[in-house]
Amino acid sequence: MKSIFTAVLTATMLVMGINPVSAQIPIRELQRTSGLTIAGEIRSVVGNEFILDDGTGQIIVDAGPRWYHQLDFREGERVAVMGKYEGYDFDAFTITRENGEVLRIRESEGPPPWSGGRRNRNRNR
Repeated sequence: MKSIFTAVLTATMLVMGINPVSAQIPIRELQRTSGLTIAGEIRSVVGNEFILDDGTGQIIVDAGPRWYHQLDFREGERVAVMGKYEGYDFDAFTITRENGEVLRIRESEGPPPWSGGRRNRNRNR
C-alpha cells in the first residue's frame, strides 16, 4: 500500500510540475516558505486540523474552518500536503490522499476564501 501511495504521489507531483526528488521536505526542516510539500501519517484529527507525522517530526496541518467545508480525515491515513509553513502550523493548499484524490483547500496566493467570516462563505468558490 505504501508503494502505491508513493507512486500516486509521484505521478501527481509530475503532473503538477513538481520535481519529486526535491518536493518533499522533512517536517523538522520546515522554514517559512510557500509551496512546500510534506507527507506522512495522520496521528489525530480535530475538525479540519490534523497532526501529521513523517517520522522526523510532527506538525499541525490547517485545512480551513469546518463551517467553510467539512473534510473527513482519519487517524492512520497517509496524505501529502502542499502548503505554507506558518511557524506553528502548516496551512494546506492541496491535500493528496493515498488513493490519488486531491482536495483543493485554497489558492496559494492571496487571502483564503473564508477570510472575512461566514458572511463571505460563497466568495471564490
